[in-house]
Amino acid sequence: MSASPAACLIGWPAAHSRSPIIHKYWLRTLGLDGDYRIEAVEPSAFADFITHLTAKGYRGANVTIPHKEQALALSSPDARARAVGAANTLYFADGRLCSTNTDVEGFIGNLDASAPGWDRAQDALVLGAGGSARAVIFGLLERGIARVYLANRTTERAQALAKQFGDKVSVLDWNEVGTMLPRAGLLVNTTSLGMKGQPPLTIDLARLPRDAVVADLVYVPLETALLQAAKARGLKTADGLGMLLHQAVRGFELWFGKRPQVTPDLRALVEADLAK
Repeated sequence: MSASPAACLIGWPAAHSRSPIIHKYWLRTLGLDGDYRIEAVEPSAFADFITHLTAKGYRGANVTIPHKEQALALSSPDARARAVGAANTLYFADGRLCSTNTDVEGFIGNLDASAPGWDRAQDALVLGAGGSARAVIFGLLERGIARVYLANRTTERAQALAKQFGDKVSVLDWNEVGTMLPRAGLLVNTTSLGMKGQPPLTIDLARLPRDAVVADLVYVPLETALLQAAKARGLKTADGLGMLLHQAVRGFELWFGKRPQVTPDLRALVEADLAK
């Protein structure tokens, strides 16, 4: 067992993650003794693994696919993790294994940094109805956005998600997205459309208001066709890499006791890794 404080990313498979780059950069620049590692843990072994986190030398962990729902059920979740229905960060408080979901603050923190004033929007249009969309909607409503319109290629999924948030979330058919654009002060893509190897996301952004903000959670490629089109119109944008960086802040603070900053140097480091 390492004497240095450590955290890890738990996934199955444990694909190449950028989290070690981010957390090791912060440990180094803040002059802290510590480590961050990747742990490949199959679903049947997950419960035993997190039960013995401290024995393995860990102060906490990030949790990725397919463990997020199990992590929620096996820990003491906060309001955000419960509302999102998944936990992506485990930590200890008063000897208890606790969990949160930092996708919410990652999304909101990235918008604040990339497009200040975005929250003047009254109406937001969110594409997709998975776990990321749930975190996005929670964050938007918490921030005071008056109404969220939700569109998904499978309407039933969108309806099930909207039901969890009450009457501030309305469902659109996928083919109605275009008619909603003129009212959308914020457009958020949480789908995999536009991701490398996936079909494109085809939307005519000319119908968005001039002061609209466009956010895309995809970060491979770094600049999706959606963000390229938004920039060509002179709209403010927020990309998926920014969300990835900002969602890591709170976990690091919970484990290592210092609140790190998302800096241009850190972003450049991760961009270089993505370009490999």
